[in-house]
Amino acid sequence: MGRKRWGDEGYAAEELVAELGAAFLGAELGLRPDHVEDHAAYISGWLKVLRDDHRFIFIAAARAQAAADYLLGRKAAAEGLADAA
Repeated sequence: MGRKRWGDEGYAAEELVAELGAAFLGAELGLRPDHVEDHAAYISGWLKVLRDDHRFIFIAAARAQAAADYLLGRKAAAEGLADAA
Protein backbone atom coordinates (compact mmCIF):
# COMPACT_ATOMS: atom_id res chain seq x y z
CA MET A 1 0.00 0.00 0.00
CA GLY A 2 2.20 2.80 -1.25
CA ARG A 3 1.63 6.49 -0.94
CA LYS A 4 0.60 8.26 -4.12
CA ARG A 5 -0.43 11.63 -2.73
CA TRP A 6 -0.92 13.37 0.60
CA GLY A 7 -4.00 12.12 2.40
CA ASP A 8 -4.58 8.93 0.42
CA GLU A 9 -4.78 5.47 1.99
CA GLY A 10 -1.08 4.81 1.46
CA TYR A 11 -0.26 8.03 3.25
CA ALA A 12 -2.62 7.14 6.09
CA ALA A 13 -1.01 3.70 6.40
CA GLU A 14 2.48 5.24 6.58
CA GLU A 15 1.28 7.72 9.19
CA LEU A 16 -0.21 4.94 11.30
CA VAL A 17 3.11 3.08 11.29
CA ALA A 18 4.93 6.30 12.18
CA GLU A 19 2.54 7.13 15.02
CA LEU A 20 2.76 3.65 16.47
CA GLY A 21 6.55 3.81 16.24
CA ALA A 22 6.57 7.16 18.01
CA ALA A 23 4.35 5.74 20.74
CA PHE A 24 6.62 2.71 21.17
CA LEU A 25 9.74 4.88 21.33
CA GLY A 26 8.09 7.35 23.68
CA ALA A 27 7.04 4.57 26.03
CA GLU A 28 10.51 3.04 25.97
CA LEU A 29 12.20 6.38 26.62
CA GLY A 30 9.70 7.60 29.19
CA LEU A 31 8.43 10.52 27.10
CA ARG A 32 5.03 12.03 27.78
CA PRO A 33 2.54 12.10 24.88
CA ASP A 34 1.92 15.86 25.01
CA HIS A 35 1.24 16.06 21.28
CA VAL A 36 -1.78 13.76 20.98
CA GLU A 37 -4.18 16.53 19.93
CA ASP A 38 -2.05 17.22 16.86
CA HIS A 39 -2.77 13.76 15.52
CA ALA A 40 -6.55 13.74 15.62
CA ALA A 41 -6.71 14.87 11.99
CA TYR A 42 -5.20 11.56 10.88
CA ILE A 43 -7.70 9.30 12.65
CA SER A 44 -10.27 9.21 9.83
CA GLY A 45 -7.57 8.10 7.39
CA TRP A 46 -6.36 5.42 9.76
CA LEU A 47 -9.90 4.16 10.27
CA LYS A 48 -10.42 3.84 6.51
CA VAL A 49 -7.23 1.81 6.16
CA LEU A 50 -8.13 -0.40 9.13
CA ARG A 51 -11.67 -0.99 7.86
CA ASP A 52 -10.34 -2.02 4.46
CA ASP A 53 -7.78 -4.43 5.93
CA HIS A 54 -8.55 -5.75 9.41
CA ARG A 55 -5.05 -7.23 9.65
CA PHE A 56 -3.25 -3.98 8.94
CA ILE A 57 -3.04 -2.99 12.61
CA PHE A 58 -0.79 -6.02 13.14
CA ILE A 59 1.29 -5.20 10.06
CA ALA A 60 1.61 -1.57 11.13
CA ALA A 61 2.55 -2.53 14.69
CA ALA A 62 5.20 -4.98 13.46
CA ARG A 63 6.71 -2.38 11.12
CA ALA A 64 6.65 0.24 13.88
CA GLN A 65 8.30 -2.12 16.36
CA ALA A 66 11.00 -3.02 13.86
CA ALA A 67 11.73 0.68 13.29
CA ALA A 68 11.75 1.40 17.03
CA ASP A 69 14.08 -1.52 17.69
CA TYR A 70 16.40 -0.31 14.95
CA LEU A 71 16.47 3.20 16.37
CA LEU A 72 17.12 1.88 19.85
CA GLY A 73 20.01 -0.23 18.58
CA ARG A 74 18.33 -3.53 19.30
CA LYS A 75 18.73 -4.78 15.76
CA ALA A 76 22.50 -4.82 16.07
CA ALA A 77 22.29 -6.44 19.50
CA ALA A 78 19.86 -9.10 18.24
CA GLU A 79 22.10 -9.85 15.28
CA GLY A 80 25.09 -10.17 17.61
CA LEU A 81 23.21 -12.69 19.76
CA ALA A 82 22.21 -14.69 16.68
CA ASP A 83 25.83 -14.78 15.48
CA ALA A 84 27.03 -15.99 18.88
CA ALA A 85 24.57 -18.90 18.97
